[in-house]
Amino acid sequence: MQSGRRHRFLFLADPKTGISAVVNPSSLITDLHGLPVTVMGLGTFGGAAGAVEFLCRHQARVTVTDLKDADELADQVAELDRLTAGAICWRLGEHRASDFGGAGLVVANPAVPLASEWLELAEASGAWVTTEMGLFWELCPARTIAVTGSNGKSTTSAMIHSILEASGQKAWLGGNIGGSLLGQLETIGPDDWVVLELSSFQLEHLNRQHAAPDIAVVTNFTPNHLDRHGTLDAYRHAKQAILRWQSPDAVCVLSEFDPDVSTWTVAANRLGFGIDRGVGAGVFLRDEDLETAVVRIGDSEVEIPLGHWVEAPGVHNRLNAAAATAAAIVAGVEIADVRSGLQRFHGLPHRLQLVARRDGRSFYNDSLATTPESVEVALASFDSPVVLLAGGYDKRVPLQGLAGTIARGTRAVALMGQTAEEVDRLLDEMGFSGLRRVCGSLDEAFDWAVEQSETGDNVVLSPGCASYDWFTSFRERGDEFTRLASHQGLAP
Repeated sequence: MQSGRRHRFLFLADPKTGISAVVNPSSLITDLHGLPVTVMGLGTFGGAAGAVEFLCRHQARVTVTDLKDADELADQVAELDRLTAGAICWRLGEHRASDFGGAGLVVANPAVPLASEWLELAEASGAWVTTEMGLFWELCPARTIAVTGSNGKSTTSAMIHSILEASGQKAWLGGNIGGSLLGQLETIGPDDWVVLELSSFQLEHLNRQHAAPDIAVVTNFTPNHLDRHGTLDAYRHAKQAILRWQSPDAVCVLSEFDPDVSTWTVAANRLGFGIDRGVGAGVFLRDEDLETAVVRIGDSEVEIPLGHWVEAPGVHNRLNAAAATAAAIVAGVEIADVRSGLQRFHGLPHRLQLVARRDGRSFYNDSLATTPESVEVALASFDSPVVLLAGGYDKRVPLQGLAGTIARGTRAVALMGQTAEEVDRLLDEMGFSGLRRVCGSLDEAFDWAVEQSETGDNVVLSPGCASYDWFTSFRERGDEFTRLASHQGLAP
C-alpha cells in the first residue's frame, strides 16, 4: 500500500531579514539547526515535552511559552532542562508577541484553537504553525493507521497495535494515547506501521496539512468538546479531517452501527463494522449472540469467535475489536494474528479497568469516560449492581443523557464537579429513586459510594465529563481513584 500522506512545502521566515525560505519537510531536520522555534503550551500528555527534546536535539533555538507559572511547571521545567542541558528559553506565566512574531516555526499544543491571536501573529509573520503531531506527520516515513471517534479510539488503537505486533510486523503506537514518537523517528522505517490515536483538536490542526492516513478508522460520533468547537457541525468537521484528504487507493473503516458516521461520504475504499445486516464489506458481530463475527473483506467470508478473544467486558469492546480487526487485515495480517493480538490485549488504564477487589466489591477505573455515551456503554457491561461516581468539568454538552443513564443503570450515584448540581436537578426531574449525593471532592465521593455499596456490587468511576475542574487530566483523576480503591484492597 502506498503512503497517503501528502507532504507540503513549508515557508520558514528568517526573523532578522524577513525573507521566507522554502523548505521541504523531508529535509526539515537539517533546517532546524539554529531556527528560532516557539513551543506553545506544555500540556499534560507528554507530546510537547517530546517535541522540545526533539527540537533541542536538532539544535533549534527553542523558546517554551506557557500561561502557567514557574511554580506550577517546576517539575516539567527541571526535567526538560536536565534533558536538554539548559538549552531552553523559558517564558512562563505569560505570552509575548516577540516569541511568535520572531519565530520560524511554532509548535502549538493542540488544545490551542486555530483562531488564537498568538498563532495568527506567527502566521502573519511568516512562521509555519503546527503541533507536535503535525511535525511528526511531516517527518514520519512509515505507513499510517489513524483512529478517531468520540469513544473507544484509545482501545481500538491499542488493539490494532497489538494485532500488528502479533503478526510480526514492526508497529508503533502514539498520538493522543500519550507521549511522543518524535524521539523514535530514526528507528521508524518505511515498511513499519504507525498507529495514531487522534483527537478532534489534533485533527483540526492536521486538516491544514492535508494529512491523509493510509488507513483511517472512525469508531463513533456523539456530541463532545462543544466548549472548544462551539457547534456540533464544527466538531463533526474536525473529526472528518481524518477522511477528508484520503485518496481512492486508501482505506477507511467506519462504524455502520453509528447513525451519524454511517452517513459520511468518503473518497477512500470503505469497510464497515457493527452489527451484521448481511451486506457490506467489513467485520460485523452476529446479532444472535454478539460473540461471533463475520469477516467480509476481499473475496472471502469467514466467521470468527471474536467475543471469546476479547478479555475487556462489554459489547462496545467487541465493536472496538471488530474495527481493529478490519484495519489490521487491510494492513496484511492473518486471522490467526487477530486472535493472538486480541488475546494478549488486556485493556488500557482508565478504560473500565478493574483496579481492586475489596470486601466483596469490585472497583473499576473508567476515568476516560468523558462523555454521557461512554458511561452508558460502561454500565451496560455489568450484570450486577453499580454504585457510580460521575460528573466533572462542564464541556457544554447536554446532560440529560447522562442523567437518564444514571437513573436506569445505578443503585446509587456520587455526583462531582461543575456538572453535579445540574445532573442532580435532572435526576430529581426524572424521579430517580436511588441514593445520590453531591460531593465536594473525589475522596468524599469515594467514601460515600463505598458506604452505599453492598457485597457483589461494582463501585465504578465513570464520570461522563472531563476532569479539568478538579484535576489536570483524566489520568490524575483515575490514578487517585485507583489509590483510594487499592488502599487495603486486593489487586485484581
